[in-house]
Amino acid sequence: MGFLLLILTILLVDLGIKSVIEDGDPQDFPKELEGTKGLVMLHKKHNDGFPMGAFRDKKQLVKDLPVMVLCSVAGIFLWIYPKKGHLAEKLGTSLILGGGFSNVYDRVKRGYVVDYFSIQYKKLKKVIFNLGDICIFLGAFILLISELAEAIKER
Repeated sequence: MGFLLLILTILLVDLGIKSVIEDGDPQDFPKELEGTKGLVMLHKKHNDGFPMGAFRDKKQLVKDLPVMVLCSVAGIFLWIYPKKGHLAEKLGTSLILGGGFSNVYDRVKRGYVVDYFSIQYKKLKKVIFNLGDICIFLGAFILLISELAEAIKER
């Protein structure tokens, strides 16, 4: 039940932050996130493509492909969820689903994904993320490490 709660929490928190950002005056952005000493900047960015704006001219592909990928990840999650163990896989897919549902909701409902923060460090300054993006990346990283650990164990 904890993994389902994690998915729902990520979805609701990310959509809540996006709603606050969307309600904000565009002229208030970018601005420093209080308490971060300038490390995190808040933005109001509408990404109507894939990461970094890729394929923004292929609107239907940008909507359909994430839905198909999310359905595949959901299928994997439903397959492993009832099994004992597999904690890394359950955690990884839960993070991907929480972030993925939030971004797919944006794509379907708004026609774009709301991105709202950047980390002011070297080349990361140019990349604007949202919580869903971070969760998707972290979930994929956990799955990768889990698979590598399993492959090493099998040797």
